[in-house]
Amino acid sequence: MTQPGDTFFQPVSAMDLPRFAGVPTFMRLPLLTPEHPRFSDVQMGLVGVPWDGGTTNRPGARHGPRQLRDYSTMIRAMNPVTGISPFAAVNCADLGDVPPNPVDIPDNLDRITAFYTGLKQQGITPMTAGGDHLITLPILRALAQGGPLGLVQFDSHTDLFDSYFGGCKYTHGTPFRRAVEEGLVDPKRFVQVGIRGTAYNTEDIEWGLEQGIRIIRVEELFDRGIKEVMAEVRSILGSQPAYCTYDIDFIDPTYAPGTGTPEIGGPNSFQAQQVIRELAGVTLIGADLVEVSPPFDESGGTAWLGVSLMFELMCVLSQALALRMG
Repeated sequence: MTQPGDTFFQPVSAMDLPRFAGVPTFMRLPLLTPEHPRFSDVQMGLVGVPWDGGTTNRPGARHGPRQLRDYSTMIRAMNPVTGISPFAAVNCADLGDVPPNPVDIPDNLDRITAFYTGLKQQGITPMTAGGDHLITLPILRALAQGGPLGLVQFDSHTDLFDSYFGGCKYTHGTPFRRAVEEGLVDPKRFVQVGIRGTAYNTEDIEWGLEQGIRIIRVEELFDRGIKEVMAEVRSILGSQPAYCTYDIDFIDPTYAPGTGTPEIGGPNSFQAQQVIRELAGVTLIGADLVEVSPPFDESGGTAWLGVSLMFELMCVLSQALALRMG
């Protein structure tokens, strides 16, 4: 494997080619398929999962990866707050999209698991753009093949329901119940941050608490403050491998209206960045940013916020990956 910082894996600079020109890829990185001779040199892969077949109300997240790619041309190379340049720390590339099946949920889940199993076998750390939140379940099926993972979930909903519509077990409201039941996630190392909104009942909350999941409502996040809450998150995750899943509806819809199930009373865009930066030191092995639905935000502001958060996640992922590589 080549050393990190290989010029082949650097983004195209807007100093050399304007952002509005060229074919858009995630962060203006090279687009590679498994057949490419440099594929084995990739250390962090950016992947789109353009699928929203688990959506129960407002669809559109299937269009998220394409718009996120387009807006990612605005991302520059360095995080001036943390000092991290993920593209210099590890070899990053756009690995394209998981080919979706928009009419068959079980087949689509299998396709996603197979794709990420291939990445795991290659030792590639995935940074994913969804898609609705059900996509996290098959990703975890691939990444947790060596044992259950810790999980931090930034979200306004628990997604811990058992079923919808008389018995459907696979929707964007059920993935983390399935993940715990399947042994993909250790519930004692699972923390949810930002939960809020009106409720059908308390069944999801009660089930989660019975399993040992730490559920932090948005009121607690604001009362205690981000620094204190995220210190607890790091303590819960510990030093073992963990995954981060980030639903854009964690953020108040004033800042992120382009999502299927918005909930008022959430963090602002700066606070959305802060919680990610406070994951520094966690042994992250992957992350996703889901539920960006372009049809509900013609301005594109939600996608710009979403891809900015993807960059923040790449910063903490690159730190964790660099430590694992020694």
